[in-house]
Amino acid sequence: MTGSSIGEPEWVPDPDGPPRPDPWAGPAGGAGRDAGFHAPELLDPDAPPPRRLPRLPGLPRLPRLPETPVLPPRLRRAVRLWGTVAAVFAVFLAGTAYGILRLERGDVPGLATEDDGRWDFPALVLPALPSGSPPPFAPDNPARIHHADLRDLLLPAPAGTVEGSPDPDGEWITVEEHTRIHSAAAGEELRRRLLDDAVRHITARGWTMPDGTRTDIRLLRFNTAAIATAFHADLLTGSPAPGTALRWGPRLAPDDGWPSDAGPDGVEVGVHTDVRPRGRTTRLAYLLAGDTVGVVVQTARGAGAGKPSPAEVPFRQTVILQAQLLG
Repeated sequence: MTGSSIGEPEWVPDPDGPPRPDPWAGPAGGAGRDAGFHAPELLDPDAPPPRRLPRLPGLPRLPRLPETPVLPPRLRRAVRLWGTVAAVFAVFLAGTAYGILRLERGDVPGLATEDDGRWDFPALVLPALPSGSPPPFAPDNPARIHHADLRDLLLPAPAGTVEGSPDPDGEWITVEEHTRIHSAAAGEELRRRLLDDAVRHITARGWTMPDGTRTDIRLLRFNTAAIATAFHADLLTGSPAPGTALRWGPRLAPDDGWPSDAGPDGVEVGVHTDVRPRGRTTRLAYLLAGDTVGVVVQTARGAGAGKPSPAEVPFRQTVILQAQLLG
């Protein structure tokens, strides 16, 4: 097997056998190793040339695309620079807008509401009624009775009041305690009338602000709306009317400037103002709401002849909010 490739057996001639066949020999009578292989004719020289497909009618010739102009290097640098500036400016504007939207209205310069002297009262919540009891002005409540606890209908005190003051804070008071805010003669007349009308409950709340403004609220409940209406009329009848004769002697007159529709439907509001304030002004409001009569008395410093009191706005605020609780 010397001189042979690996895997190919070496043929040893047999002196008595037939000769070794030639693998490259063609068939019998062939002409050698290339006799069995014929290169095919790829193209027939006598064949006709291929036909070109005809152009389809109606198809326009496609326009030639314009060449994209190439910007000079200096202009490309300017475009990149201004593009970067625009992106940074957009990010800055987005951040500024987000920061402003997160601010409260009062914290944004130019949008803060000017302080007009209003007090910061807590959110008002009407008390829950006993099961099956209608609201005071419902159609199925012709007597217009307030079935909720009268103390829960008192307006809560605002924030910032003076602590430790002896003002009542939503407790029951007696007829004598209520009539102490009136003059001696008026107080005695009101005391007899309240006993005759058999007032059911009287509750009170008061507070004093750091500027000296003092507010007292009283709620008086009667058996029916008719009795409450008659008592309310007697309070404001006469000259002077017993309901406007207060202990410290202010000269009160009806406030014609009070809007008639300031309170909710079903609540009648009448306001009296001191016509001759001497360093301190007094305002008085009576509210009639079904079986309940409300009284709001406020005294404030800083008023004089021809000078409005700084507590005018919080007085209106107090009366309207108390009327809403009774409505």
